[in-house]
Amino acid sequence: MRPPEFWRADVQGRDAAHALRALLTPVSWVYAWAAANRIRTALPRHAPVPVVCIGNLTVGGAGKTPVTRALRAKLGAHAHTLSRGYGGRIAGPLRVTPDMSASEVGDEPLLHAADGPAWIARDRVAGALAAAQAGAQAILMDDGFQNPSLAKDVSLVVVDPAFGIGNGQVFPAGPLRERLSDGLGRADAIVLMHNPPEHADLEAPQWLLDFERPILHAALAPTQSAPAGKLIAFAGLARPEKFFDTLDAIGADVDEAVPYGDHHAFSEDDLSFLTQLAQERGARLITTEKDAARLSPEWRQRVAVLPVTARFENDAALDALLTPIRSRMSGLHG
Repeated sequence: MRPPEFWRADVQGRDAAHALRALLTPVSWVYAWAAANRIRTALPRHAPVPVVCIGNLTVGGAGKTPVTRALRAKLGAHAHTLSRGYGGRIAGPLRVTPDMSASEVGDEPLLHAADGPAWIARDRVAGALAAAQAGAQAILMDDGFQNPSLAKDVSLVVVDPAFGIGNGQVFPAGPLRERLSDGLGRADAIVLMHNPPEHADLEAPQWLLDFERPILHAALAPTQSAPAGKLIAFAGLARPEKFFDTLDAIGADVDEAVPYGDHHAFSEDDLSFLTQLAQERGARLITTEKDAARLSPEWRQRVAVLPVTARFENDAALDALLTPIRSRMSGLHG
């Protein structure tokens, strides 16, 4: 799914956008009420190990998975990841291994499994218990901020500052998953995920001026250079332009950029089209790690991948948030 244009903040003056929002606003009131009621009336269960949630406020991607991977690198091998397994057919709880397919477990869990122990579970409590029984000393939830079933010890909310909160309205009139005040009220910190790093504006946006907890700045940074020569870039992300901007920022020779919807399942027709386009342009195909996870092993070998990592502008501030988690992990280890 690509975010509709009327969700953006910069189209408020357009008549069509105004009419669509007005039409959908009553539905968004119901959605917001239902979200708030579900969270307010839930009785969250506590896992036997600390839980760090990396979530977002809006529908679509904001950079949760790179942040989760960065936190795992800080907390070490005894931190297990837990995802819903969006796009996969297995409900779980299941420990994910890198040889599984995205159609089974989803794309993001495969990235986590390449880093260390990773779990999927549509029932987050069951997933957390399974991870703890398998030796997890901390659980990193990739998404699930609006899921009240599992208690969180720390909640980091990731925001793409280029998109922000869009028009500030709740789905479907806007991109918010819940009322902004409700989400900010439960967040322990905000992570503004800039892309690319040189475009970072370290000033807090207007809608965050009253937020009194930490605001961290991070950026998606490639961990290697782009391949030499012409490239045909393709990506199935909520905002694929972020990947294309990253390639531009590192000086890649992108001859054509082909966007697809988030979690797009690439068909043989899609890949044949891309291959033909690359042959016509004398170029090589390149995509993201997340998109590559949805390709077959045969296609994966034929496509270049640009891995990225989340780099924090102030590592000390992130470490301060994780100090209580590390302390509990040390106690469990002891």
